This record gives sequence, structure tokens and C-alpha cells, in this order.
Amino acid sequence: MKKVVLTTLLLGLSFGAIAEQPVGDYKNWRLLSVSHRTDKQTLRAILGNDTAIESARAGKIAPWAEGSILAKVKWKESIHANWAAAIVPGEFEAAEAMVKDSKKYATTGGWGFGKWQGNDLVMFDETKSKECFACHTAALQKNDYVFTHSALQ
Repeated sequence: MKKVVLTTLLLGLSFGAIAEQPVGDYKNWRLLSVSHRTDKQTLRAILGNDTAIESARAGKIAPWAEGSILAKVKWKESIHANWAAAIVPGEFEAAEAMVKDSKKYATTGGWGFGKWQGNDLVMFDETKSKECFACHTAALQKNDYVFTHSALQ
């Protein structure tokens, strides 16, 4: 019985990969960088899946490796209750993603954009992705349209 359950689980996971649905618990990914958006008053942790981490460590981020997924986890900034000079994460805002697939997302610089809803990464439609990409063009093609400065280089 255990073997049947395990086989069913593995087949289900394999089918998910075939369906090309980016999955992964970003909360277990490694840190690439941090940022503080003064205009939005948010703190952000930029995390990467294994492919993104390997790409960053190798200095291959222009372009990033195919299959790289960057997670931007955002919190409203807050002042530490016992240390007024420290800005710390406050209320959670969102977890957003950039998925590198040059063929699938050719119209948006090779990046798909999405947002985690619970544990599921839901990719944006083409219209919303183009809105995201419009902002990312300021990061320039030479930076593969990514603002993040990896701390792993």
C-alpha cells in the first residue's frame, strides 16, 4: 500500500513538471540579495531557486540561466520596537516571482512574472506581465532586466 501511495505521489509530481507549472516553496530557497524601496516603504528579500543560486555563484546573470526563478518577498517597513534606528520587516505584503524561460516569455525579455497565492505560484497573463516588464526595462537588457544585485558574486 505504501508503495502505491508513493508511486502515485511521484507520478503526480512528474505530471506537474510536465505541465510546466513553476512550483516550489520559496520559503526554503536561499537568499540572493535584499533591497529597501524608499518610494514604496518596503523591505524585500530576493530569493532564488537552485538554478538561480548556481547562476549567481558562477557570475552568469547576464543572462540568468534558463529555469532560474527569483522570488521577491515584500514586507512593509517598520521600526523595531526596542531599537528605533533599525528598520525591520513589518506586515507581509506579497511574494512575487520572475521565471526565466527565453522561449515561453520571449515578448517580455525572457522572463515570466507571477505571484504566490498561498503555496501556489500563479503566473500573470500576458497583459499583466507586460506591465511588470515595462518597469524592468529600466534595469536594462545588459542586466537581463533584473534589478537585483546578487550578494553571491
